[in-house]
Amino acid sequence: MERGHDESSSSLNRGNFIELVKVFAKMNVEIGEVVLDKAPQNATYTSPNVQKEILHIMANRVRQMIRDELGENCFCILVDEAQDESKREQMAIILRFVNNDGVIIERFFAIKSVSDTTSSNLKNEICDVLVRHDLQVKKIRGQGYDGASNMRGTWNGLQALFLKECPYAYYIHCFAHRLQLTLVSAAKDVICIWKFFSHLDNIVNIITSSPKRINALQTAQRREFEDMLASGERQSRSGINQIGNLQKSGSTRWSSHYESVKSLIDMYAATCKVLEYLIVHSPNGRSRAEVHGVYETIKSFEFVFSLHLMHKILGFSDILCQALQKKSQDIPTAIRFVSTTKGLLQEFRQDGWEEFLNAVKIFCLRNDVDIPDLNSFYKIGHPREEVTLEHHYHFNVFNEAIDFQLMELNTRFNELSVELLSLTVALDPQNSFESFNGDDICKLAKKFYPCDFSQQELHSLRFELKHYEYDVIRDPRFQVSSLSELCKLLVASRRSENCIVLTKLIPLVLTLPVSTTTTERAFSAMKHVKTAIRNRMEDEFLADCVMLYIEREFAKKIDIDSIIDEFYVVKARRTQLQ
Repeated sequence: MERGHDESSSSLNRGNFIELVKVFAKMNVEIGEVVLDKAPQNATYTSPNVQKEILHIMANRVRQMIRDELGENCFCILVDEAQDESKREQMAIILRFVNNDGVIIERFFAIKSVSDTTSSNLKNEICDVLVRHDLQVKKIRGQGYDGASNMRGTWNGLQALFLKECPYAYYIHCFAHRLQLTLVSAAKDVICIWKFFSHLDNIVNIITSSPKRINALQTAQRREFEDMLASGERQSRSGINQIGNLQKSGSTRWSSHYESVKSLIDMYAATCKVLEYLIVHSPNGRSRAEVHGVYETIKSFEFVFSLHLMHKILGFSDILCQALQKKSQDIPTAIRFVSTTKGLLQEFRQDGWEEFLNAVKIFCLRNDVDIPDLNSFYKIGHPREEVTLEHHYHFNVFNEAIDFQLMELNTRFNELSVELLSLTVALDPQNSFESFNGDDICKLAKKFYPCDFSQQELHSLRFELKHYEYDVIRDPRFQVSSLSELCKLLVASRRSENCIVLTKLIPLVLTLPVSTTTTERAFSAMKHVKTAIRNRMEDEFLADCVMLYIEREFAKKIDIDSIIDEFYVVKARRTQLQ
């Protein structure tokens, strides 16, 4: 809550809380009489401390609801760190589990301020939160963090410390983060890609550096749309002729590079017109020279070629990126998306050159970009070594960029070959259960979850799988595309009552984390709560506000009368202690 500077009765702004109470008082006479008029001055309960106490009680109620929803099921912890508005390091803790209806759930559970980000201190802080809510470390069946050394370190990292207490708390490096690292590595290692993104950032920064330039870009874009609509080149359907702006890319914002490339392609002609205007009307020679250099770059064939190439490559991987950020995503589906993306890139490399080059040429002709003679010779490496310009763009730019992307995908996702992840594919229902393998499923349960299954259950699993193969796999109702959907169907159809051991194994696999995007959503909520004008908010109050902000579906279910009753109990207990 944002509090006013002056809460006296004569103040014009007494803060959000009291102003809301006054509004409700106008709509409800009882509130006006009881709370504002007749309440004793020492018991109005509108002070900052009382508000924080009530919010703390509500936040704890929400945490208890989440704890009740989890029950005795195993769970996974997702953890990440970020700075808040006051530059304090905050750690978000998310619980991932499968509820009793067979649905994958990811719940925000806590934010803790951590001045010391060593792995041992982070573990102590996480354990403190878990113990306080009766969550046992031995119930952890997955850990999801980024790739920082203090998190993923094999010997002293956070994941290693938890593995010492619970050897079945398997660590999975966030898939979405790995995909982002793939792009960053490729941009650093391939010279043409590095140059392209450097020029792209420069173009976007120049155009978006002032409101006047942004307005000029939108005006040019509007005129372009009007001309194209008049000539019939564009249709006038609702929603397809929106005026936009160039998007900046960021190293930590997933999909931002693709959005930046896509926005420049859509606004290429308008951007060029703005740069042409700035060359003539820039206030000084230095600025004019800078804009002129950027204009020459954007109008070059090499830049246009790289722009379209990255649009294609990032377009293939963006579908994967969006899929990895879904809360209900499971490991088998994520593995399949990675494999599909690599296949599409390989196919584009082998068969897409001619079509791609023609598309680039058409774009250049439409936007008055000079197309060089692709049959002319181009010097590479040693001065005597010459190839045609088309050969250079085909093999030294097109192929090399795709090859590095494929190489990075294979390197970053090489853990997919680890036995645990490869065995989970045997449960994948995709393509009519074509990956189903009873031996792999039994091996998965026996080797990786020995504490969750007795010898009798492992023996029963083999016979369950025989019935499962004849009953579930052959039933058209269970022909679904993901393991998470299958889990829900098994519970809804009550097949889980017959496949007891199997429906105990599937939630353990679904508990394995795919990405830590829910922690990023928590940090986004934190920025809404703790802003520049509310940057002195206490850490505990911040955690309570973020909890109620994110998990408001639970907050709506809280009985207000019970909150007031608990507040009085807490107040009475505190009075006795004093």
